[in-house]
Amino acid sequence: MFDPFLRRKTSVLSKLDKSSIGKWDKKIISLCNKINKSKNYYTASSCSGRIVLMIAQNKKSHNLFLKISHELISFNWLKNNLNKIKNKFVKFKCEPPIFHVVCRNLESASLLLEKAKISGMKHSGIHYLGKNPILEIHGDDKLEFPIINKNKILANDNFLKLIAKESNEKLKKSWKMIKKLENSLNNLSS
Repeated sequence: MFDPFLRRKTSVLSKLDKSSIGKWDKKIISLCNKINKSKNYYTASSCSGRIVLMIAQNKKSHNLFLKISHELISFNWLKNNLNKIKNKFVKFKCEPPIFHVVCRNLESASLLLEKAKISGMKHSGIHYLGKNPILEIHGDDKLEFPIINKNKILANDNFLKLIAKESNEKLKKSWKMIKKLENSLNNLSS
């Protein structure tokens, strides 16, 4: 029997990764694999959370990211990377997990949305209500602020240590939510 949803799913999942790191984020692979095993879902993009140093500007463009980490950082990582950046207005960002799931129908989207919210990803929602709804599963714990202006780091070492500590705590919390969501999917229809 011809199933257009499964045909699109196969096509999307067979394409090369177009993310900035060029590969799947390892802390979210197990969750994505569990979702992709179901006949009712497939993932379209994913990130388990990250820490970013990026050029601050209003327009999105290529090459904005100066440094990205999907792992915990240290004060030394932060300080050394900041010291390498010259003549730019730079933002520090600690971003929560985000991933998009294409769903077979509104019923399957609603089921996964409920599980995402119970796992702690309360900013999740259905972002497209067409034939195949798209669910954006999104954490909400983030940090974002300017950190370099005109070649000058805007924070002292004590504040940078606090930034590293707080960002690491946010990432750990995000990874627990991902695991909680993954564990809640044991009864997802295959």
